Amino acid sequence: MTDPGEVDSLPEQLRRVHMVGIGGAGMSGLARILLARGGQVSGSDAKNSRGILELRTRGARIQVGHDPSALDQIPGGPSVIVTTHAAIPKTNPELVAARSRGIPILLRPRVLAELMAGHRTLLIAGTHGKTSTTSMAVVALQHCGQDPSFAIGGELNESGTNAHHGHDGVFVAEADESDGSLLEYTPDVVVVTNIDVDHLDFFGTIERYVAVFDDFADRIVDGGTLVVCLDDPGAAALGGRVAARLGDRGVAVLGYGEGVHAGLAPGVHHVAHLLSWSASATGGQARVRFTAPLVDEPSEFTVGLTLPGKHMSLNGIGAIIGCARLGADLAGVISGIGAFGGVHRRFEFRGRCGGVDVIDDYAHHPTEVAAVLTAARDMVTARTDGPATGRAGRVIAVFQPHLYSRTMEFAGEFATALDHADAAVIADVYGAREQPIPGVSGRIIADRMHIPAQFAPDLSRLAAQVAQITRPGDIVLTLGAGDITMQGPEILAALENVMPEDILPGNAARDDAGATEGADESDRPGRVS
Repeated sequence: MTDPGEVDSLPEQLRRVHMVGIGGAGMSGLARILLARGGQVSGSDAKNSRGILELRTRGARIQVGHDPSALDQIPGGPSVIVTTHAAIPKTNPELVAARSRGIPILLRPRVLAELMAGHRTLLIAGTHGKTSTTSMAVVALQHCGQDPSFAIGGELNESGTNAHHGHDGVFVAEADESDGSLLEYTPDVVVVTNIDVDHLDFFGTIERYVAVFDDFADRIVDGGTLVVCLDDPGAAALGGRVAARLGDRGVAVLGYGEGVHAGLAPGVHHVAHLLSWSASATGGQARVRFTAPLVDEPSEFTVGLTLPGKHMSLNGIGAIIGCARLGADLAGVISGIGAFGGVHRRFEFRGRCGGVDVIDDYAHHPTEVAAVLTAARDMVTARTDGPATGRAGRVIAVFQPHLYSRTMEFAGEFATALDHADAAVIADVYGAREQPIPGVSGRIIADRMHIPAQFAPDLSRLAAQVAQITRPGDIVLTLGAGDITMQGPEILAALENVMPEDILPGNAARDDAGATEGADESDRPGRVS
């Protein structure tokens, strides 16, 4: 175990930190860890939030709005400024003031890498599934009695936080490839869930995007481990390349899944064979055979998850291998995965009204959208096939495209993915950091779809549009990385206005963003509310 003094101490440069955009998911988590390790933290953000209020209770000094005066909240001023590429422009007045004062400016991944020093690290990479896989690994290790540090892109439902400073000398985190910043890390164990095409606005070409995963694998320590999904061609091919390239450094390359693309991965040890998978109304079950070198003797386990979708079970298997390579007990980890209660905005149950479930998910890439809708379809099918349910529900997708460049690049792919639903309502683009592109809107997706699809450019009317096409037994999914997440309670309220009176009594169930409770907890999708 790592010396606690080595873990708890902070480098001199990180003892007084100012964070621009402190309310963001990644930045707020970093602030929590710095505060827990005794640092002084100030920050600023464009708007107030629950996360900012919580950080203030921990001792952070935070100003709403961006102004050079925010740099003066810590006595003596900050020794370093922390920011992010994605959300904060270089022209931000605090960054301009910091440069004029000669205060170093660091990006979040660089600081997170420094906080990992002295820990054994498990990092989760991949185009999709990072947050869920990282979260499962954290919960599984905690189930085994460990106290890992962690930094996650979403809030764990179990603890209500996205970051924690632990005392076991283990650090679990996401490794975000979107801007190449994962190359700041030097990991012991890496899990790569998949490699798809994304973030071409930064990388320019598919080849450069794929190459960043190879460069990341090259940073694994001697004697470390790379874990890849053999059911994904990109991840499997990465495993094959790394096995050939890093074998002389003692890096073990392990694979999991059914092995659909194992032929692309020579030299990879297929240590977790997915023998079967089945869906249920509240999740899924996988039968897995584990083999050497992960275990001494082959053994079979049933891996249960309260979250639906075969893709989620594959993520869970990847998390299991990663935890086992850190020395955790395999059976204990599998038990912990089964107790995993989900992550904020990852197939998150928002409420039920009139027999309609409303679920929210962060899916904002065609592959993610297709996977989430397939999982919802599995749930609807399991309900319909179950004893005496009497429900022939449908899947209703409510999708908000994220970024104009991504919408323009993948409009056809989004349409194909959304065709996995029975009907869809498409909002306009959430531009985030981008300026509008002429001719690019949610309509270019809706027009390409083969299922009934409505374009809803006005968010204030979207909930009513959704309620009008919904009937008892349906699952409504709000999908996207923008403010579509706020529509869940609005849709539930709209459903109350259109559902027949004989359906409503006793059926309305809201999360804390809505109003009443009352749905049978055992029948809630994934039980992740």
